[in-house]
Amino acid sequence: MDLLDCSFAGEDIILASEASSEEHPTLSRFPYSPPRLTSPPAPARVSSSLSDPFDAVVFAGGGCRCFWQAGFWSTAHPLLGLRPKVVAGTSAGAAFACAAVTDRTLAVLADFKRRAAANERNFYLENRFAGSRVFPHEEIYRGAILASLHAAAFERLQTGPDLRVLIARPPRWLGPRTGLTAAVVAHLLDRRASRVHPRWGRRFGFRQEVVTAQSCESVEELADLILQASCMPPIVPLYRRGESIVLDGGLIDNAPADIVGPAQSVLVLLSKRFPDHRVPRIQGRTYVGPSREIPILKWDYTSPELIQQTFDLGRRDGESFARETGRGSMLRTRHAAKSERSLVN
Repeated sequence: MDLLDCSFAGEDIILASEASSEEHPTLSRFPYSPPRLTSPPAPARVSSSLSDPFDAVVFAGGGCRCFWQAGFWSTAHPLLGLRPKVVAGTSAGAAFACAAVTDRTLAVLADFKRRAAANERNFYLENRFAGSRVFPHEEIYRGAILASLHAAAFERLQTGPDLRVLIARPPRWLGPRTGLTAAVVAHLLDRRASRVHPRWGRRFGFRQEVVTAQSCESVEELADLILQASCMPPIVPLYRRGESIVLDGGLIDNAPADIVGPAQSVLVLLSKRFPDHRVPRIQGRTYVGPSREIPILKWDYTSPELIQQTFDLGRRDGESFARETGRGSMLRTRHAAKSERSLVN
């Protein structure tokens, strides 16, 4: 989430570890210790279940950086046979979560690249004097959602895993303008601290609201929900849901793993680099992100080439993750079989 952040500045991104405090990126699952990763990184085994490694998956927000998540899912999902019962996301992560569970990641990639190729700039100052929108992002964002999630995909969404979208509500005692100002301050404080899970939004009294994608009765209503979960003025307008305004759910938690409810093993797909000591150590939860810096900036809607490069990086990382995860599964299966034979003998 970047409320009022129009600099389009890039951020470094790596694989995040739950168990190591070294500078080199690693992956692990509590309580196992991961092997050292070399370049290119090779994720370690993370699952506690041999047949169904993750029963919940979380898509963090991150704008165009989330194309890495789409690429990661496109390889890790079939190779690992991922069948999560619950999927959660906020901001752009919610959009890519919908694409993932409806098998529309490639369609989203193709459609967004076409729209980006037709968009020359991320900012049109002259439109202000003509009464038009200065930022083209909302039109492109909404159009991509509507084009990619057609009727058949929406039908699959209704019968798929429980998909939960996080949005933020300002304190009841604040109006729209003061609520937005408080959100900006909270975001800047969290950004300075570089936390996976923000704190200042809740401290300022912002409230979370979780809406299931299955509660939407049309693709248009789903697009409204995703844009509400991505509400970041002035890049997109300020939205209302019901009686009050809503803001980017990343103000509450940009990687909303807590909203999945009870789960044995949760896979959290990040979208930026964090200092290793900032990544939480939580049993049954695995945080994973890109193995190197993502080439595209989160609000760059002009470069189909960088979108493709980001997606391709995700594909490579997803394949590596699946390979190492599957290898760990086979090793433990063999160890268990050997132990059983020893007991019989």
